[in-house]
Amino acid sequence: MLRISIVAGEASGDYLAAELIAAIRRQRGDVRVEGIGGPRLIAAGCKVLYPMQKLAVMGLLEVAGSFMELLKMRRALLRHFINNPPDVFIGVDAPDFNLSLERALRKKGIKVVHYVSPSVWAWRSYRVKKIAESVDLLLALFPFEKTFYEKYALPVSYVGHPLAEKIKLKPEPKAARQRLGLPQDKTIIALMPGSRASELRRLLPVFLKAAALIQKPNIHFVTSLLTEEAVSYCRETQAKLALEALPLSLYQGCADEVLAAAELALLASGTITLEAMLHKCPMVVAYKLNWFTHKLVLALANVRHASLPNFLSEERLVSECLQGECYPQRLAAELQNLLDDEDLRLRMKKKFTDIHRELKMDSAGQAARAVLKLLDT
Repeated sequence: MLRISIVAGEASGDYLAAELIAAIRRQRGDVRVEGIGGPRLIAAGCKVLYPMQKLAVMGLLEVAGSFMELLKMRRALLRHFINNPPDVFIGVDAPDFNLSLERALRKKGIKVVHYVSPSVWAWRSYRVKKIAESVDLLLALFPFEKTFYEKYALPVSYVGHPLAEKIKLKPEPKAARQRLGLPQDKTIIALMPGSRASELRRLLPVFLKAAALIQKPNIHFVTSLLTEEAVSYCRETQAKLALEALPLSLYQGCADEVLAAAELALLASGTITLEAMLHKCPMVVAYKLNWFTHKLVLALANVRHASLPNFLSEERLVSECLQGECYPQRLAAELQNLLDDEDLRLRMKKKFTDIHRELKMDSAGQAARAVLKLLDT
């Protein structure tokens, strides 16, 4: 039986990990999987050693506040995997946690795969050396990443993005609205403030206030949050801001359906922007970090864009409202601009479709074949 240890640190990583494990099972048969994951990875048969939420921390100061707990957990995982060595360890995203663990395991002779390229092409490019020392194989989701890493002679396989397989090229918003019970005669706007607790604290109140500024009888808002705690926090925040009357449908764990149903979206910067792009959903992207983290990111960044749609399109197609520009009036103005400018919406949708076609491969199957090829060498 093939033994796989895996660590996925957030909702997007949980999805990628579960798809990969399912593809490996299809190609190799039964496998034993253990590590860190969420509901999808658990459903794929992973024995969870620690809950995924332990790693869902964003921002340097936020990480610092949990540093000792994260360090203790990583040491415990290292001891466990050394004492119970897998055939391969797969770190899914979460590079700040996974790379050190991967490096230590590789030194012990365990084969290591890292799935999802750390954004060294965007910032902190000095990490390339550490990545090369930590992995036997890097699985990249975007074609430009393979070109980047090959310059450093780092073993990399471009596998495409599983979401491009899952999401249809042609949107079907009416069907998604019917499944969610949303009105067909209103403009549906998705509010997606992120999956991490720190993101919700910073972005949810701003998003709700922005929504209130553009509220009209023909507009209906919708959101999907990851956990029951997040859903409760949203309701509490609505009450605190006296926005209980805001026409907002609230769901848990339905981000894909919500984006499929939406005509527009206000999103936290992250993988969710890629998902919205694949659903051909015109968007406004917003984000706030702790001020110290933001200053450090600015000093280390080497790209012009923060969102994946802009990076993949190589232009500022999507509005990005970051830090000081992330306030209700600005977000409301950007959303209103999208509502008023049909040509802009159509241009976004066309570009999103072109990018979707480029990313659409048998991604999970490609990744599984790359992992199994590594094990057979």
